[in-house]
Amino acid sequence: MSCALGGIVVPFKEVIVVATQGVRSDPDVMMGKPIVEGTRITVEHILEELGAGRTIEQLLEAHPRLTREGVLAAVRFGAEVLRADVAYPTTKSVA
Repeated sequence: MSCALGGIVVPFKEVIVVATQGVRSDPDVMMGKPIVEGTRITVEHILEELGAGRTIEQLLEAHPRLTREGVLAAVRFGAEVLRADVAYPTTKSVA
């Protein structure tokens, strides 16, 4: 088997692709809030559920299109947002 790349034919072996989920934002989906790719589940919802004591397994049972990779991508996204140089003042304690 081969693949044409810019006029060059490159031979390749068959590759098995494992589906992974990342985080995306689209203004037409969930008002632009970051969501787990392939779902309408917001990062905010996943973090709230985990913060309330739900396990990843419980989230996966409740949302069949969600994967473990999607949950972990949401957590990584949340950590990246908090690393930004933006302050998020709160009016009440969330702890």
